[in-house]
Amino acid sequence: MSATPAVAVRSGRGRGPGFGTLLAVDLWERFSFFGMAAILVLYLTAFEARGGMGMAPQTATAVFAAYMSLSFMAGLPGGWLADRVLGARRAVLLGGVLITCGHAVLAVPVPGTLYAGLLLVVAGTGLVKPAMAAMVAGVSGDGAGRREAAFSLFYLCIQVSALVAPVVTGLLAERVAWHLGFAAAAVGMTAGLVQFALGRRRYGDVGARPARPVPHAEAAAMLRRAAGATGAVAALLVVPASLGLLPLPAVLAVLGLTTVTLPFWYLRSLRRAAPPGEGNRRQLAGFTALMAASAAFWMIFAQSGSVLSLFAERHTDRDVLGFEVPASWFQSVHPLFVLLAAPFVARLWRRAGPRVDVPVKFAGALIAAGLSFVLMAVATRLAEHGPVGPYWLLLVYLLYSCGEIALAPAGLALAAAVAPPGSTSRLLAVNGLFGAVGVVVGGQLFRLTAVLPLAAYFLLLGGCVLAVGTAVALGTPRLRRMLGAMR
Repeated sequence: MSATPAVAVRSGRGRGPGFGTLLAVDLWERFSFFGMAAILVLYLTAFEARGGMGMAPQTATAVFAAYMSLSFMAGLPGGWLADRVLGARRAVLLGGVLITCGHAVLAVPVPGTLYAGLLLVVAGTGLVKPAMAAMVAGVSGDGAGRREAAFSLFYLCIQVSALVAPVVTGLLAERVAWHLGFAAAAVGMTAGLVQFALGRRRYGDVGARPARPVPHAEAAAMLRRAAGATGAVAALLVVPASLGLLPLPAVLAVLGLTTVTLPFWYLRSLRRAAPPGEGNRRQLAGFTALMAASAAFWMIFAQSGSVLSLFAERHTDRDVLGFEVPASWFQSVHPLFVLLAAPFVARLWRRAGPRVDVPVKFAGALIAAGLSFVLMAVATRLAEHGPVGPYWLLLVYLLYSCGEIALAPAGLALAAAVAPPGSTSRLLAVNGLFGAVGVVVGGQLFRLTAVLPLAAYFLLLGGCVLAVGTAVALGTPRLRRMLGAMR
């Protein structure tokens, strides 16, 4: 977005008059996202007699990871379209329409629509998320502290959607029909589109035009090439996989390899094209190091909707006064803890002052995530003798929540701070790409449970993430020098 936002920011509060409308739109978009994420793996693994897909847990988890990682990856071309062709505002509108259509396709109980619906949601999410984040950066004003305050408030408030969505979609999906859960997600995104259109005057000039527009002829040529590449991927991978002509593991392996290499390739090219001066390149190198470490956090975090959902369904005592709590409702525990813990974490940041900067927050988040899977290893061993109490999952989600509060807003603010002029949406998308790396790696690693006990799987991943967090903590002084004044 432009260096000088058109919307004035209220002094000291980190948000302008368009912030509330953007927040309301994202509430609905996140409702659709978290609502579907809560039921997707349960739907994929449910028996066909119950309306599900009847997939093995390892396959369903890999499909879920591919969907989540593609949603993050789509942010890179989506961010480019927002920055260079559409402008953030039109990118949000177009992306919202695609998401709505995708959920509508999934809501139709017709065989063969699963992958088409998921791809529509992926394409729409790739447009909406970086463009929405760029608009938040645009209305929050200059200054790393002000940006991080705006992103923190934004991240906190949308947890309301993450809290409500699994309850609504999970109840409909598990107790009535799976496809009704997808329909509820479509309704949520439609409400978000209406809210965004009605509030467009409140944004001023923010997001109205591309920050650095591409000439029309060049944009048309690039879009034709992108359409051709998309068509080729669909013809070679998606359609054959949908028809059963291509093994699904082969498709997932190709997507996984692409996911892992893309963000590093893109940041390497960005460092080469950075303005002259060692400082710019050192900042991008520090950003890359922290983003790579964050992938380990998201590797653990993203398994909440897959591995932990299956644990809740199959190994957790969910009986409360004779009522069996739907497994998908456990997805609401995490945002509830975020809402409860955020004020205490914010007070901790204020008391600690500049000592708790971005590297320290990343290290703390990683250590919390690693400890959560160590706890899951203990719970899994106990579950070998019968269902365990829900307090194990509650404690794990509490650690997740504290880690996310520390890492996610800091990562978004850092991405906005290091972005070269006219590249804000794309750097925010790169932040998401490293989330995709963690998601797809975690989805593939879950295949180890075919040869490893589940407890050993949790212990292995938890130990690896603890090691990454320790390395970030020990490397904090060097990371501070690389990032300079951006803390």
